[in-house]
Amino acid sequence: MSKSKTRPNYSPEVRERAVRMVLEQTKEHSSQWAAIASIAPKIGCTPQTLLDWVRRVERDQGLRAGVTTDERERMKALERENRELRQANEILRKASAYFALAELDRRPKS
Repeated sequence: MSKSKTRPNYSPEVRERAVRMVLEQTKEHSSQWAAIASIAPKIGCTPQTLLDWVRRVERDQGLRAGVTTDERERMKALERENRELRQANEILRKASAYFALAELDRRPKS
């Protein structure tokens, strides 16, 4: 029996507070990573998790290159819509072929 790893869910408020602490306290440390390593245990998360949150906020604020959270959500929605449209087209294509064959079978033979 294998145990699956579960990760705790942090509220948006906790994430925002942690990121704000990093951004405010970076000047007091030798690097942003040092600030993250100092703050993460206080929040109860790993430094890598906190780094991910900081990077996401930096991208969303245009301080760092990359895909923003809004763009990522929009792409997921478009991909889902695209997948649904492909499935609907496949169903319609099969139905059209089925009814075309049925029509051919119904025609009187001369």
